[in-house]
Amino acid sequence: MVSVQTRQSNELFEYELEELKQLTETAQGEVVATLTQKRDRHDPRTIIGKGKLDELKHLVEELEPTTVIFEQELSPRNMRNIQEVIDCKIIDRIQLILDIFAMRASSKEGKMQVSLAQLNYLLPRLTGQGVNMSRLGAGIGTRGPGETQLETDRRHINKQITEIKKELAETEKHRRRSRIKRQESHVFQIGLIGYTNAGKSTLLNRLTDAETYEENLLFATLDPLTRKMTFPNQFQATLTDTVGFVQNLPTQLVHAFKSTLEESKGVDLLLHVVDSSQEFVGQQEETVMNLIDELEMEEIPIVTVYNKKDLMHPDFQPKLHPNIVISALNPEDIERLKEFLWQEIKKMLVPYQVTVSLLDGGFKLNQIQQETFVESLELNEKTNEYIVSGFAKENSKWLGEQGLDDED
Repeated sequence: MVSVQTRQSNELFEYELEELKQLTETAQGEVVATLTQKRDRHDPRTIIGKGKLDELKHLVEELEPTTVIFEQELSPRNMRNIQEVIDCKIIDRIQLILDIFAMRASSKEGKMQVSLAQLNYLLPRLTGQGVNMSRLGAGIGTRGPGETQLETDRRHINKQITEIKKELAETEKHRRRSRIKRQESHVFQIGLIGYTNAGKSTLLNRLTDAETYEENLLFATLDPLTRKMTFPNQFQATLTDTVGFVQNLPTQLVHAFKSTLEESKGVDLLLHVVDSSQEFVGQQEETVMNLIDELEMEEIPIVTVYNKKDLMHPDFQPKLHPNIVISALNPEDIERLKEFLWQEIKKMLVPYQVTVSLLDGGFKLNQIQQETFVESLELNEKTNEYIVSGFAKENSKWLGEQGLDDED
């Protein structure tokens, strides 16, 4: 691993290096050496200075690694210049993340989005890929479309990009239809967001019967997953898990995964999961909040769940409100979370009261119970009607039937 420290503090620099190491391990790589340098700014030619480049050359000759990974983004020019000196495959953090995404994508759409991001990134870097091309046998930086597309010309890659974009547009139409259908069903929707490895999938599994992939790895979840969640009071909602955010998320991925992240755009509430065991919690929170702004989702109410309280960092202080501190592995905490969530959701719902005739039978009552939260149900024996009181989403058809103004 190679990284240059410019203006960041020593602690932050160490944190970024540790994250690069975690990313490498997630990509099934093993870090054999780390080379760092302090500079006022990156060398415009090779990121690291001439002396450090020589040092890197000797390290590569001595250790014979398969790959050298730079923390900083390498321009096509940087890549060319480094490659002239270093006889080894060179990739940067962005290629590493793209590679992990290629490993993790399981749905057709996820794979297409990764391919699109990889092709867009590799297109300007086609020249100067000599050594990389000859070393494409296996390992980090070779998954996804890398091997085949790189050997073809730009026209072929551009054609690929156009075809993928067309297919993704069709998939997005289908996704939009499903989203509209969910919104019309008046079901309350919750979106899980947060920094990668904060515990979103674990939480989804504990709150629903999802059985999603749970692992202490970065980007364990890639494809969005929506599951039904039932509260102890029988109120029902949907819970959608999304890809984890990471600092300096490659622009290519923000664009390529916009439709995946947009699964959370139509939700009624965002559940922001934060790993309280991390030293740089504030940094991770900021990354997520910035991406929420970028995706124009800042209007959606947010509840913060500080997870991993059993491993909590000694300096941890919750900053975002409303919040709750839990361990997703503790069943009692999950019950506390459900109750806390219900209290927050209740603030966003509208109280209603409707009467249902006995002649309508159980069907209408069943519908009301599925689409709203019923707090009380009384039978008026004089009129042979049920009086139903509860809470519903603002667009619920049952609000129109109550014969009352919403404000009443």
